[in-house]
Amino acid sequence: MAASASPEPVVVLEGITKTFGKHVAVDDLSLSIPRGSVYGFIGPNGAGKTSTIRMIMHIHLPDRGRVEVFGAPAGRETSRRVGYLPEERGLYPKMKVRDVVAYFGRLKGCTRRELEPRIDAWLERLDLKPWKLRKCQELSKGMQQKVQFIATVIHEPELLILDEPFSGLDPVNAETLQHIIEEYRANGRTVIFSTHVMEHAEKLCDAVFMICRGRKVLDGPVEEIRGRFREDKVEIAGEGDASVFEGASGVRSVRALAGRVELDLEPGADPQRLLELALPRFKVSRFEVRTPRLHDIFVKIAGGE
Repeated sequence: MAASASPEPVVVLEGITKTFGKHVAVDDLSLSIPRGSVYGFIGPNGAGKTSTIRMIMHIHLPDRGRVEVFGAPAGRETSRRVGYLPEERGLYPKMKVRDVVAYFGRLKGCTRRELEPRIDAWLERLDLKPWKLRKCQELSKGMQQKVQFIATVIHEPELLILDEPFSGLDPVNAETLQHIIEEYRANGRTVIFSTHVMEHAEKLCDAVFMICRGRKVLDGPVEEIRGRFREDKVEIAGEGDASVFEGASGVRSVRALAGRVELDLEPGADPQRLLELALPRFKVSRFEVRTPRLHDIFVKIAGGE
């Protein structure tokens, strides 16, 4: 049986470099983002995430390298198929909510007939309908962010790029945004979002790209990355004598805690053998081979940088 083909890339970056004066913001970066995926851009402040996004959006031009979107060089034509929510929010403060969303929609080529039902549906979904005739400057920061998000998606883009989209949202609206991102993926569209909140990246992303000091240090599926950084540790919760593990083959150290035991293993040790050893003398309620969270990996790499 032939293997299924990988999804075609929506964004391809090939050896791109961007400098500002003597500062190298992005250094020889290559990246391929497949259609229908949610791809997280993670990294410390000033690492190069936003500069990379701006080159995808053709706001900045790379000093060298190639940026391709939808199989063509990034430019005005490709940008019509993209929705971009920048980190720096910006609305026309004296325009009414409905008018500003319609304005951004027309800039992306939508007709008035297309826009009217879409605007009503989005305002309803994000609890902004009572505010549709109010000026943007009258809205709270969180409400303004929701308005800008609607303006970002109103033309139904094939690629959605969100730079720190959860910043300033309360937990209820953050959850709504998560659902919207999941819907985009389910409909075969592509989402790129940068975030400092590793919980969001871990929960939502199929894959993540991590950049530090302008250079790519991680790139791949979330579970594959977590497995790559797996520590040789086992945690066993339950009741029993922890000394059963002392001197066991493959066990480097034993740490007895309240209701659980942590074991440091030698490289290549078989955790299954330890479970078999535990069962006769230890009432096991949970047996877990420790897989690091994305947060732990982020701290480990960013801290080393």
